[in-house]
Amino acid sequence: MTQEVKEIFAGEPPPPPAALAAKVRTLAPSMTRSMQRVAEAVAQDPAGCAALTVTGLAELTGTSEATVVRTARLLGYPGYRDLRLALAGLAAQQQSGRAPAVTADIAVDDPIADVVAKLAYDEQQTLADTAAALDTVQLGAAVGALAAARRTDVYGVGASGLVAQDLTQKLLRIGLIAHAHNDPHLAVTNAVQLRAKDVAIAITHSGATGDVIEPLRVAFEHGATTIAITGRPDGPVTQYADHILTTSTARESELRPAAMSSRTSQLLVVDCLFIGVAQRTYETAAPALSASYEALAHRHRSTPR
Repeated sequence: MTQEVKEIFAGEPPPPPAALAAKVRTLAPSMTRSMQRVAEAVAQDPAGCAALTVTGLAELTGTSEATVVRTARLLGYPGYRDLRLALAGLAAQQQSGRAPAVTADIAVDDPIADVVAKLAYDEQQTLADTAAALDTVQLGAAVGALAAARRTDVYGVGASGLVAQDLTQKLLRIGLIAHAHNDPHLAVTNAVQLRAKDVAIAITHSGATGDVIEPLRVAFEHGATTIAITGRPDGPVTQYADHILTTSTARESELRPAAMSSRTSQLLVVDCLFIGVAQRTYETAAPALSASYEALAHRHRSTPR
């Protein structure tokens, strides 16, 4: 094993079989085409691939043994032998009925009942994939930074901007200072004011949204703790992130754009951050949340005629 690989896996066990499919969906878009063929093969037929040697899998996918080994390592396994063990475990789960293989493609002429069923399944899969791949060590560190922050700025545009707003309103309800910025100019001018003890969060599914990367870079250079919530853990945004929280990358169709699945997985990560911060700051968070409920209670009561 090379020194580079040792550093990647130092103190980090290979992902469990249940997380393998999630890792493939998350990392495949950033792989080379030959590595994608290997990743897709093991995800689609874990039982068949588990029975193959490294040479056999290379021949099946039209790649090389080196490509198979590199793919295994990128997926989180020290070598091909470890990947085969995970494939065997995943195959056993599927055969027992715990991991059904269902596609959720939506056709233009699908009945609405089918649309509901397919979307519900796909949302569940996206959430499961995100939970399986989420690094809880990184999540815990991000929660700690947010709980101690003097101020938190969150950057996002488009659908990610809506998620940014969701996170900031949650933090505000428990008495923390938080701002969501979807205007790139305002985001940068505010990032200049951040310092140590402040937190900046970038939310970008692609990991390459310039309007989100730029303010995060400025915040990073001014000493703020930076967090990236992204579906591309190797994307440009991560070079300015102290903590990286990876979301699921679901397979898309013409009628189901990326913004739908990315929003679902981002909201799960945001909710995990919020609950973690609320736990850490419970003595102040609980009274603040109660006060905010009380302040709005009269708006939800029916008025007598």
